[in-house]
Amino acid sequence: MTVERAEDSEIEENNPALADIVERNIRTIIRLREKAARDRSVQDRIADIITDFSGRTVFVYVHIVWFALWIFLNIASFGFHPFDPYPYGLLTMIVSLEAIFLSTFVLISQNRLSAEAERRADLDLHIGLLTEHELTRVLKMLDAIQHKLGIAHDDDRELAELEMETRPEEVLAEIERVHQRALERHAMTQKRTNTQGQ
Repeated sequence: MTVERAEDSEIEENNPALADIVERNIRTIIRLREKAARDRSVQDRIADIITDFSGRTVFVYVHIVWFALWIFLNIASFGFHPFDPYPYGLLTMIVSLEAIFLSTFVLISQNRLSAEAERRADLDLHIGLLTEHELTRVLKMLDAIQHKLGIAHDDDRELAELEMETRPEEVLAEIERVHQRALERHAMTQKRTNTQGQ
C-alpha cells in the first residue's frame, strides 16, 4: 500500500465525513479547471501550446542544433556560396522575429492565467467574507445563549471585536496604512545608514 493510500484510509477511519468533503472539493476543483481549459479560445490554445513547448528543455536543444548547423553551413566550404555569411544577418532577423512572437504568446498565456487567478482570488475573498460573516453570527448566537442561560462571562474586549462585522474596505485601508508605515520606517533606516556611511 502506498503512503498516499495509507493517509487516505487514515483520514477515512478518523473522519469519514471529512474524507467525503475533501474528495468532493477536489473533484469540484478538477471539474472547474477542466471547464476553464475547454472554454479557452483557439488563439489561447495556440498560445498555450507554443508557450508550453518554448518553456521546455527540448526547445533549447532544438535551437542549439539549429544555430550550430546554420553557422557550420555558412562557414564551411562545401563548394557552394554561404547563404547567410558572417555576421549572419538572416539568422539574426529570424531569431528577432521568433523572440517577438514568443514573447507575445507568453504574454497572451500569462494574461489568461492572470485573469483566472484574479477570479480565484475573488472567490477566495468572497468565501472568506462569507465565513467571517457566519462566524460573527455564531459568536453573537453563543453570546445570546450564554446570556439567556445566565452564564456569567467576562467582558472580553477581543470577543466584542470579533462579534463586529468586518468591513473589507476598512481592513484594506488598515493594511495599506501599516504597509505605508513600514515603508516609511525602511526609508528612514536607509537614510540613516546612508548618512552614517558618508
